Amino acid sequence: MRRRPPRVLFDATSVPADRGGVGRYVDGLLGAIGGCQEDEANIVVVCQRTDAERYGRLMPNARVIAAPAGVAHRPARLAWEQTSLPMLAQEVDAQVLHSPFYTCPLRTDCPVTVTIHDATFFTEPEHYEKSRRTFFRSAIKTSIRRAARVIVPSHATKAELVRILDADPDRIDVAHHGADRTAFHPPTEREVARARARLGLGDQPYVAFLGAKEPRKNVPSLIKGWAEAVAGRECPPALVIAGGQGHDDEIDEAVAELPSHLRLLRPGYLPYADLPGFLGGALVACYPSFGEGFGLPVLEAMACGAPVLTTPRLSLPEVGGDAVAYTGPDPAAIARDLATLLDDDERRAQLAKAGVNRAQEFTWEASAQLHLEFWSRSVC
Repeated sequence: MRRRPPRVLFDATSVPADRGGVGRYVDGLLGAIGGCQEDEANIVVVCQRTDAERYGRLMPNARVIAAPAGVAHRPARLAWEQTSLPMLAQEVDAQVLHSPFYTCPLRTDCPVTVTIHDATFFTEPEHYEKSRRTFFRSAIKTSIRRAARVIVPSHATKAELVRILDADPDRIDVAHHGADRTAFHPPTEREVARARARLGLGDQPYVAFLGAKEPRKNVPSLIKGWAEAVAGRECPPALVIAGGQGHDDEIDEAVAELPSHLRLLRPGYLPYADLPGFLGGALVACYPSFGEGFGLPVLEAMACGAPVLTTPRLSLPEVGGDAVAYTGPDPAAIARDLATLLDDDERRAQLAKAGVNRAQEFTWEASAQLHLEFWSRSVC
């Protein structure tokens, strides 16, 4: 007889309005769990009030609870997490409490599992503001000590937590992220044309970047490398840097040094529906990060059929495998390797096809099944 799955209270209150990395993780995971049979999952979701309708649609068989309005502000959310969330776990008779973003309650009556997305606060400390670095380092150490089980998105992240913090490898579980095939897929000609029209590109080819503009993403080096790679070309492709604004002042400095004939666009957030056309319509999607806990933008670009150029740092080879091209994080390496790809139509076509095929190996359905297994394991 199959054992009934434990009741899990999933705390989705940390999901930001912009649906960045943690938002895509939580949305993708809960959406896949929502498609499970009733005897496979027993989930209660607590979320921000603005997300209650979304999760109600994603998980029609789950109970969705709207948290107080104040949790939209981080200090209030952290206080609520330590005081009210454990009481809510008691009220819903939770057997497991899952915290999907580094922090978790210090005291609960049930086991806690927590997702730690990466270890770069330790391996790449120079790329974070001091206050943020200090907070997340402390949160990671506390969660590793407190949680019954820790879930990470890559074997590379697990290895780093074991190496740096002497974490118990037997209590760390790996569940790769997935690519939402509805949102990220090889685009139609119409989708490419729509993305181009929104960006005002006309027929000009372009190199794409999609992600937060924070120091770890290495956008200044991308700008300098792209400029060197295309400056002498008769029809140089544009560089389009899409995503959140972030806090990297060196980006503006790199932009100010660009030759006047090169075109760089910073459109900010793009509509979700335009992402396949934007990524799949690029000559190359370039993501020269200093290191990732998983590398969701790389996977999503692969899923859209974009030839991807990234770095072989931390988890990125675990995601890209042989289906992406690799470069160094410095401008000279990016310039050399980007120019090589731009000049090789056949290689780009091979990478585009290989990327789509490899991306199909990473699904939210597989991640959901692993999460369910790990939650059951936490109450054994």
